[in-house]
Amino acid sequence: MRVIKKYFITGLLIWVPLVITVWVLGLLVATLEGFVPGFLSSESLFGVDIPGFRFVLVIVVVLLTGIFAANLLGRTMVDQWENLLGRIPLVRSIYNSVKQVSDTVLAPNGQAFRRAVLLQYPRAGSWTIAFVTGTPSGEVADHLPGDHISVYVPTTPNPTSGFFLIVPRADTVDLQMSVDAALKYIVSMGVVAPGPAAAPGIRPAPLSPAAGAQNAPGADS
Repeated sequence: MRVIKKYFITGLLIWVPLVITVWVLGLLVATLEGFVPGFLSSESLFGVDIPGFRFVLVIVVVLLTGIFAANLLGRTMVDQWENLLGRIPLVRSIYNSVKQVSDTVLAPNGQAFRRAVLLQYPRAGSWTIAFVTGTPSGEVADHLPGDHISVYVPTTPNPTSGFFLIVPRADTVDLQMSVDAALKYIVSMGVVAPGPAAAPGIRPAPLSPAAGAQNAPGADS
């Protein structure tokens, strides 16, 4: 039984990552193909079923859209389209919110989710990894004394859910690891440890008791 258990676990270690990878890729392809209407399918155009035709069509359309929007005429038409959407009450609020998030996250020169930091959360002495999303501005920044940053604290093992926090910059520790390495560390619940830091010797700065009590959940109650 011990030998069978050993070989069974070895087989699981080979098949589980492969099956999950294929499942995620299949889900992504199926989601993208769902945006293609039926009259643009390979059955309607050519009379035969071509696997992956809708997926390739989506990639081509997105690529051509980017090329078109890169010139002056395309940019002008996109601006007019956005102005039209901005006049529709319900569509305006949804579109503007999604566009702001996508422009911030996907912009080549954007700083959102480009850097990982170490943060004491949910209480002083308990550390977790967070991603810097920006700096507070507007009315929020007017009510914050000192230098603060906005961070996203993902949950484990699902990093798509988490908590948005605004914390003092002095209470965070910059990490040398890449965002990919930090995500692997979070998703694996600490099992897949990142490699050695590029700049050794960095240690978390101690947090003052007052700041720790202020950041701890339930401190205001």
